[in-house]
Amino acid sequence: MVDSQETAPPPRRRRADAQRSIDAILNASRVVLGQRPDASMDDIASAAGVTRQTVYAHFPSRDALVTALLEAAAAEYLAALDAAGLDSTPPAEALAQFLDAGWRFLRRHPMLLNPTAPRTPEPNHNALSDVVPPRLERLVTRGMETGAFDVSLPASWLAAAIVGLQHAAAAEVAADRLLPHDAEALCLESALRLCGSK
Repeated sequence: MVDSQETAPPPRRRRADAQRSIDAILNASRVVLGQRPDASMDDIASAAGVTRQTVYAHFPSRDALVTALLEAAAAEYLAALDAAGLDSTPPAEALAQFLDAGWRFLRRHPMLLNPTAPRTPEPNHNALSDVVPPRLERLVTRGMETGAFDVSLPASWLAAAIVGLQHAAAAEVAADRLLPHDAEALCLESALRLCGSK
């Protein structure tokens, strides 16, 4: 009889295979749920090219899968903000880069603003509502301190208003009332006016 340890794949290969499956499932979830927020685990498994059992082996419930997707999306968005150099670019330009990162993120993860999507569970960490506004507030504060932005309104209020503007603009695009390019331009112009950009 052959020793099963000799025929089993080494642990490192098993981990790499598992990670490939997880990546495929999360990527399929992003696409499928972006198109059909009520898609089933079977739909996601099919799009990922894995079995339903494989999906459940990594994500014991739909909520667990959506939570993992949101956490991966948040990490991706934060990496984009890090790469934008928001702390070193002139404030008005940094604000444009902040909004551009948001638009790219929303195009990649449309389910996040879909009003027909089922309730999404709260991520265990890196919830976008917790980590993105402070970065924007820091950018606005720097703009105020350097004289690039008006100081008559609190930076925290302006940050919340800018995030709200982008959400409203994205909703207009989703409702086919604005073209994406127009929404992005209007959002940037409105955000700069809100900040009293000089």
